[in-house]
Amino acid sequence: MSRLFLFNKPYQVLSQFTDQDGRQTLASFITEPNIYPAGRLDYDSEGLLLLTDDGQLQHRIASPEMKLPKTYVIQVEGDVTEDALKQLRNGVILKDGPTKPAKARKIADPGFAERIPPVRKRDSIPTSWVELTITEGRNRQVRRMSAAVGFPTLRLVRIKIGPWSLEGINEGQYQSIQVNLPVPPRKNVQRPNNKASNNSTTTTKRHAPNQKRHSPKRTSR
Repeated sequence: MSRLFLFNKPYQVLSQFTDQDGRQTLASFITEPNIYPAGRLDYDSEGLLLLTDDGQLQHRIASPEMKLPKTYVIQVEGDVTEDALKQLRNGVILKDGPTKPAKARKIADPGFAERIPPVRKRDSIPTSWVELTITEGRNRQVRRMSAAVGFPTLRLVRIKIGPWSLEGINEGQYQSIQVNLPVPPRKNVQRPNNKASNNSTTTTKRHAPNQKRHSPKRTSR
């Protein structure tokens, strides 16, 4: 069993325990020794960050191969349209390539506590909320996706990673749980192909001497 920490990261907190520039870090909130973030959450983003004291668990959660779905609630500038949501669901083109299909839906104001500092507001431009679930982890991907469909992100809160969610965890607080993830199946090593290659080489080498042995006999006859 390994320990997993579910932390509700506030805005403008680094997802690390030290910083040479004096910015606020995880050390202001978490005093547990020898635990490390499993993945990242941007300085200007809020919500669920997972940490653990198990290196293998950390690798498995952060690894792209795990493809753990991550769910975000974002406040965007403008009244998001169904066409924009459809584009997010189908995948959008970013500078580093197209995104994989995502789950996207418009939701009501989730009722989060006001951010400090607050989100900028323009009286002439409304805002709306979107719940977005992706299975990738590119740099600032959610913000780039929303901007690509014409609705820039004003606030981003991650609420779920795989089976783990923020439910019941206040901002700046964390919960510790025990987890026991199953061991992933080993990838099949293509040993049969190697053996086949070795056998064919060995067979080729065996045929040549046999031909030389028969040749003298035929000559003597």
